Amino acid sequence: MDTTTTARNRKLALATPTDLGAEATRDIAAALTALLADVFALYIKTKNFHWHVSGPHFRDYHLMLDEQGEQIFAMTDDIAERARKIGGTTIRSIGHIARVQRLLDNDADFVTPDDMLAELREDNLQLVEMMRQLHTLTSSHNDHATTSILENWIDETERRAWFLFETTRRAR
Repeated sequence: MDTTTTARNRKLALATPTDLGAEATRDIAAALTALLADVFALYIKTKNFHWHVSGPHFRDYHLMLDEQGEQIFAMTDDIAERARKIGGTTIRSIGHIARVQRLLDNDADFVTPDDMLAELREDNLQLVEMMRQLHTLTSSHNDHATTSILENWIDETERRAWFLFETTRRAR
């Protein structure tokens, strides 16, 4: 390939065929990118707490957070590939994640197990809210595939929040 062809190819957009309009592609891909950044942030926080949990319930919490981390990480490829399937792009680096994410990091040296679980519960509930907003957007553009996938992710995320809630519930 000559240098002229290479330079021209670099300037071409990623022209993935889709029947969604340009506005739908732009809006949905941008929302999926933000969701992906949040899912990566939640994954890292969940693994952080998995690695640093301590106390009398260590084994149970450690295993639950590992399971939840795996489930969260499993979403990442599907989110990114969905953005690409509809003709958009998605995150390219950790720096890009940091610029786009809405969920907050936790860099504290020590967090109590109860605070870890409560923070993750709230983050999962916030993620559900974000996914519901994205669901409204995808529905309005008749992007049935993304809408359908979101319904499964919402259910999974609500389940994580429920487990985190029940784990920290005090007996009466």
